[in-house]
This record gives sequence, structure tokens and C-alpha cells, in this order.
Amino acid sequence: MVRLGTSTHLAGLVRDAITRVNRRLRQARPVGDITIAQISALQSLDVAGALTPRELADVERVAPPTMTRIVARLEERGLVQRTPHPSDGRQVILAPSVAGRLHMAEYRRARDEWLAQRLAGLTAAERETIQRATEILTRIAKD
Repeated sequence: MVRLGTSTHLAGLVRDAITRVNRRLRQARPVGDITIAQISALQSLDVAGALTPRELADVERVAPPTMTRIVARLEERGLVQRTPHPSDGRQVILAPSVAGRLHMAEYRRARDEWLAQRLAGLTAAERETIQRATEILTRIAKD
């Protein structure tokens, strides 16, 4: 039986494992010229549906000028569209374009395919453990 350490020790183990899996998932993305920062912003828009540039910068935890550059690159690629803000004429609303949503779907498909291949190599008991761990990690991640 594995002896459990302190919560701090376990936190380090979980963080390291999640970081390694996340790195591998990022590597599994389709090859292209879109950066991780651009993918992250597009993913935030895809989840939220639409945000102002300031809201997107806040969600991504970057400075507004940085987000301006990211959004400009996404617009150049036709992955994001701007519409006027319904109540503030000085603002715009950013949303993923159809091409942006398709790009995100392909990105998710490639990552899911990589992960599914890895999970298929586990025993049924290991997959059951992973299933339970996802439930616990989801509960930990809730605000």
C-alpha cells in the first residue's frame, strides 16, 4: 500500500502530473501557425461565447495591449469576429467565427484522440481510477 504524505506533498505530485499531461496534450494539437496564447484566447471565447477585449484580457490574465496583439492575429486568420457592443458604442464584442469554432473543434479532437489512445492502454481498474480522479479534480477546480 502506498503511504500518503502531507497535503503539500500530494499537491506537488498532482500539479506535476497535471503539468506533464497538459504539456503532452498541447503537443498533440494540429500543427499550424497559431500560438498557445492564441489558442487559449480562442478557447476562452469559445467557452464564453463572446467577451469584450478587456474581459478576454482579464480571463486570460494578460495586459490589454498583449490581448490586442493576440486578437489582431486571430482576426487576420479569420478565427475571431468583432461586433459593436449593444450598449456602449466605444466597445466591441469578440466572438469566435465559424472558422474559429471549427479550429477549436479540431484542436479538441486531436487532443482527445491522443488521450484516448493513452487511456486505451490502461487496465479497466486504472481507467476506473482515472474516472474517479476526474470527478475529484473537477470538484477541486470549482470556485
